[in-house]
Amino acid sequence: MKRIKPMLFNGAMVRATLDDRKTATRRVIKPQIPQTAHVARLKYSWAWYWWEDGDGHGHEIKTPYRPGDILYVRETWYYETHLEDRRYGEPMLPSGRYLFRYIYRADDPNYPVSTGGGWRPSIHMPKEAARIFLRVKDVRVERLQNITPQQIDAEGCKEYGYDVATGELVPSSPALFKVVWNSTIKPAELPLYGWDANPWVWVIEFERISREEAMK
Repeated sequence: MKRIKPMLFNGAMVRATLDDRKTATRRVIKPQIPQTAHVARLKYSWAWYWWEDGDGHGHEIKTPYRPGDILYVRETWYYETHLEDRRYGEPMLPSGRYLFRYIYRADDPNYPVSTGGGWRPSIHMPKEAARIFLRVKDVRVERLQNITPQQIDAEGCKEYGYDVATGELVPSSPALFKVVWNSTIKPAELPLYGWDANPWVWVIEFERISREEAMK
């Protein structure tokens, strides 16, 4: 059965997804699996992983998503209601009519939203306000620093570096991804979940689909 679940994206993630530069995201596993644990997918169920601690005790952990799930992206937003907005080129509306629409901060952080309400946090975005829908293709467990150059590109963090000798494009390094990753972690939690901590993460690969396809 298809499941539709929310996922939070910040502005940079939203822009990269809309530009088709982002087809994967990583999320910290909480609580963390011990650093030295051996982790493997269970053979009898795709949705479960198994890990063994140093004392030989086995533990199971369930994936938060599975292939085929639909994710609707929650982002910073604003619901606009007004008669007209000449500053942004809105046409004069007939008397008594209002314009209702969703505004997204990722598109224009300086948009003059109402001082009374202001931007609404992504966590409070209802599904009907979502404009980005994703279909999950794969979910797996990895250590953060195991990310490959190809996966760095899939995260929307492609770096355009060139070999001085050949002039050819070289694979993306983790430098930009490290900065982007750390910017998503609360400062107090960097020792636990920052790049240098090399935490266990869920790797979620996806493809963008239309709202109509998501709701079929």
